[in-house]
Amino acid sequence: MRTDPFRDFDRLAQQVLGAGTTSRPAVMPMDAWREGDTFVIEFDLPGVPAETLDIDVERNVLTVRAERPRRSGDWETLASERPSGLFSRQLVLGDNLDLEKLEASYDDGVLRLRVPVAERAKPRRIEVSSGTRSEDTTAISS
Repeated sequence: MRTDPFRDFDRLAQQVLGAGTTSRPAVMPMDAWREGDTFVIEFDLPGVPAETLDIDVERNVLTVRAERPRRSGDWETLASERPSGLFSRQLVLGDNLDLEKLEASYDDGVLRLRVPVAERAKPRRIEVSSGTRSEDTTAISS
């Protein structure tokens, strides 16, 4: 069995500092697929209140931020495997998407983004005209 000291150190740091610290946001699992002329991206964010979601688009970079609050109270933690704190994910999107028409919905802990393909990127048929080409002839006078 091989050991990876960096992975072990990372695991130790997460246990001591907790996942989702401001220096290192927690993981935000994602699925993405294409449905016809629309790209769909889903992020799993169970337990994240909708009011903490923040979605920004700057140029071709989509940034999704969320925060799962830390539990506070007078009790003893027995297990803590679900990260809390800040979550962040950035995606670089292609020029062929219409980011002006991006739609977002949040239901049952799943953030769904729908991004349509831009009209300029959709395949289109180019008509070819045919017929005789008329040439202008000019008389040269000397």
